[in-house]
Amino acid sequence: KWFITGCRPNHSDDTDYFYWEDRVAFETEGAGQEVVEYGDVLELNRFDGLPYSSRYYTLLKERMDLPVWKAKCDFMDKLANRQFIIVSGTARTGRSSQIPQWCAEFCLAVQYQNGMVVCTQVHRQHTVDLALRVADEMDVNIGHEVGYSIPLETCCSGDTVLRYCTDDMLLREMMSDPMLEHYGVIVIDQAHERTVSTDVLLGLLKDITLQRPELRVVLLTATHPGPKLLGHYKNVPLIQLEGVCSAEVVYTGTSHKDYFCSALRLVLEIHHSQEEGDIVVFLATTQEIDLARDILLREEANIPTHLGELLPISVHPGLGGTLPMPGEEEGRCRRVFLTSSPNEDLFWAVHMLNFVIDAGVQKRNVYNPRIRANSVAIQPISRIQAESRKQLVGPTGKSFCLYPEDTPLPSETRPHILESDITSTVLFLKRMDIGGLGRCDFIDRPDPEGLMQALEELDYLAALDDDGNLSEIGIIMSEFPLEPQMAKTLLASCEFDCVNEVVTIAAMLTAPSCFLVPSRELRLEASQCHLKFQHPEGDHFTLINIYKAFKQNQQEPCDVEKWCQDYFLSLSALQTADAIRSELTDILRRIELPVSMPSFGSKGNTLNIKRALLAGFFMQVARDVDSSGNYFMLTHKHVAQIHPFSAYGTKTPKLGLPEWVLFHQYSFSEDNCIRTVSHISPEEFIQMAPQYFFFNLPPSESKDILQNILDNGAEHYKAKKLQKSPSLESIPEVTASCVIQ
Repeated sequence: KWFITGCRPNHSDDTDYFYWEDRVAFETEGAGQEVVEYGDVLELNRFDGLPYSSRYYTLLKERMDLPVWKAKCDFMDKLANRQFIIVSGTARTGRSSQIPQWCAEFCLAVQYQNGMVVCTQVHRQHTVDLALRVADEMDVNIGHEVGYSIPLETCCSGDTVLRYCTDDMLLREMMSDPMLEHYGVIVIDQAHERTVSTDVLLGLLKDITLQRPELRVVLLTATHPGPKLLGHYKNVPLIQLEGVCSAEVVYTGTSHKDYFCSALRLVLEIHHSQEEGDIVVFLATTQEIDLARDILLREEANIPTHLGELLPISVHPGLGGTLPMPGEEEGRCRRVFLTSSPNEDLFWAVHMLNFVIDAGVQKRNVYNPRIRANSVAIQPISRIQAESRKQLVGPTGKSFCLYPEDTPLPSETRPHILESDITSTVLFLKRMDIGGLGRCDFIDRPDPEGLMQALEELDYLAALDDDGNLSEIGIIMSEFPLEPQMAKTLLASCEFDCVNEVVTIAAMLTAPSCFLVPSRELRLEASQCHLKFQHPEGDHFTLINIYKAFKQNQQEPCDVEKWCQDYFLSLSALQTADAIRSELTDILRRIELPVSMPSFGSKGNTLNIKRALLAGFFMQVARDVDSSGNYFMLTHKHVAQIHPFSAYGTKTPKLGLPEWVLFHQYSFSEDNCIRTVSHISPEEFIQMAPQYFFFNLPPSESKDILQNILDNGAEHYKAKKLQKSPSLESIPEVTASCVIQ
C-alpha cells in the first residue's frame, strides 16, 4: 500500500476522503482482517493515485465477508505460478466481482508488462452491472480504470486496466488482435454455460497460451466443473469456494404439464402469507413470462391493500432488465421477477430475494442442418442450473422445486455448439486461420453434419475460394457483426445501389422485434396500428417504413415514447436498431464501400432491394403450391405457412398471397411458420441464385418450373400462367441466364 502524511488538502467536491486520524484501516492482504492504526496518514488508491473515499471502506467490509475472500491467498499464489486456474462457486460467493480485481492487482504488480485484465460474461446486462459494481468497490470511475464493452456500447479509455465484456465481443476483438496481446490475464466467467462463443474462446486460448507463456487464463464456473472441462486442460489447479448456507428446499412433485399454474399459485400463497422478501420464478419460455406477468397484474387488483403491492417484473433472457444495484433503496412492494434460463447469475444484486420457484425445465433451440431451421424443445435443466437457482437465496429463504426430488437431471448443461447454426463460427475460424491460429481445440467438437452444412453455405455465398480458404468477399463479410447471409446481402446492396435501405433492413432484423405483443383484448387494436406501416411488397419493406417513421418522429417536437406506445412498437428495439444501423454504416465507410443516397419507393429501388436480399437469402425461398398459403421450401421440401403477424398473414388477406416469397426465418416445431416474408418473382430468383446451388436443389415441381423458365424464357412461363389466371399481373422481363455471385 502507498501512504502519504501531511495536512488535509482542500477538495472542491464533497467527497468524504478517508484519513487515518478519523478511523482505522483494514489490512486487506490475504484473507485476514488485521486492524492497523497509522495516525495522521492518508491512503492512496494504487490504480488512480487518489485518496480512498469512505465508501471504499464501507464496501471493503462487505467484500471481506464474501466466501471468495477465504481463497485469496491460494488464488494469488496459483495465479503467479500457473497458466490456467479454475475457480468454482455460485454467484453469491463473489467470484465474478472479486477475482477480476485480484487479477488487476496481479497485473499492477508487474506494471502491466504483459497487459491488462479482461473478464468475459454471457449476458449484456450482467456485464454492465458487474463493471459498475467493481468500479464502485475499487473506488475508481467507470470508463477509466474499470470499463465494459457490450454490443453497440463501449465504456473504456486508455487508462482501463480491468474490462468486462461479453464473450462474443472478445471474439470479434481477436480478428484484429489474434494473440490477445493487450491482455495479461483473461477471465472466462460463466464457463459452465457452454455458449458457442465461450467454447470457441476456450479452444483458441489453449493454442494462444502455448505461444504466450506469460498469459494467465482463469475459468469461473458455478459448480464443480465436469470431467470434460478438467480433462481439456491437463493438471489444471481447481479452487472450490465455500457457498453460503443452503436455503430450505421444498420439492412439490408437480408434473411438467402443471408447473405454470403451480408457480403462480405459489406466488400468491407466499404473498398472502406476508413473509418478507422478493420472489424469482424460473419458467421455460418468453411467452410464459409475458402471460404470467399479465395474470399477476390482474390478480394484484384483487389483493387486499394490507398485504402490500405485488409487482411482477419480466426479465427476458438476453435483454436488459430492471434489476437494482446493491445499495439501492428497496421499495415496500414485493417484486416478482419472472425469468427463464440462462438468467441464474443475473440476480446477485437483489439483496431482498428470499424465495425461488423453479419449474425445472427450459426451452432449447436445437438447430437442424438438414432443414436449416431451429426446432424448439422443452428439456429438463441441468443439475448445475438447479443448484445455482437454489443458491440465489440465503439460509433464511426457501427454494420451491416444482418437480419430484428423484427427477433425473443432466449433470451438465449441453454445449450450445452441438445445437446451434455454426455458419458464423466457421466464418470466424476461417478468419483466424489468416491471423495465424491454425486450429481450435474444442472441448466438444461440432456435429459433422452441421459443420459440412456451414461450409456448404459459405461456399454458396462465395465466401470461400477453390481451396476452402476465405475469399476476398468472405474477408469483407467477416468484418460485419451479422449472419453471413445478411452480410452478403449488405455487400450486394453496394452493387445494386440500395445500401441505405438494406442497411436499415439488416439493423431491424438484427435487433429484437420492434412489434409489441399486447394483452389479448388489445391485439386487434395493435394489428390495426401495425397495418398503417405495411408495404405491399412485403415485411422487409414494412420494416423500412417503421424505421423511417421512427426517425421522423425523433426529429419532430413530439414524445417518441408515447408514439411507440400508441402504435404498439418497442422503443428500446427501435433504439437498438438505430445503433446497429450506425455501426454498420461506420464499418461500410471504414472499409471504403459506397453508401447510396435514399431512394426508397421508386420501382427501380424496390427491384434492387429484392436482388440484394436474394444475393444472400436465395437458400430461403418458398412457393405457394396450392394458392391457399401452403408454402413449399425449395431447399428441403418442407411445407409451412406464413406467420399471422406478417403482411401476408391470415389477418390481412386484402394484400393477397404471392406465389413466390423470400423469408428470413423458419420455425419448425413451434408453429411451422415462415417469418419476415417478401414477394419475389421466379425470374429474380434465377437471376440471383448461384447456378450450382440451383442444380443441387432436390427434385420438385417448383424446381421444374424454374428449369422451364431457364430453358424457355419468361414469356413461356407467363403464357402458361395467363391461361390459368387471366388476372395475373404481367411479369417483368429478365434475362434467363444465371449470374454466379
